Amino acid sequence: MTTLFGLPAHALLNHTIVVLAPLLAFLEILCAVWPAARRRLVWLNLALAATVVVLTPLTVSAGEWLFNQQTEHSPILETHEERAEWAIYFAIGLLVVAVVQAVQHRIESRAAEPKKALTVIVAVIAVGVGVWATFGVVMIGDAGAQAVWGTRE
Repeated sequence: MTTLFGLPAHALLNHTIVVLAPLLAFLEILCAVWPAARRRLVWLNLALAATVVVLTPLTVSAGEWLFNQQTEHSPILETHEERAEWAIYFAIGLLVVAVVQAVQHRIESRAAEPKKALTVIVAVIAVGVGVWATFGVVMIGDAGAQAVWGTRE
């Protein structure tokens, strides 16, 4: 997929990832620390995580196509391209957290009392992965924005 509606697909897809990945990270952290949110959002998070995992390689592939359309690359564009190689790991991390939270939800729905150790472990993992993924997406997006729009001086 190289173009959508006559525009480079990367320009459209990357905005989806830039919005969905941090939103998903926030929702996963919210679900990790607030059981009522987990009960209501666990399946939405799983669907969003699957969407991010599917769209991320498409976005990276479209970006590689766009990168290869140019004969000369600025250093910041090369930085963006190098950082984008990590995007799938951020997406997979968010998917793993969503799956773990879905399993946690199923366990809690069958148990008389929530498992404190499980709740703490999942919360620590969700916060760690959420911060890591959000930071990564911001760093990738920042380099891409600088490559397109330049730096502010």
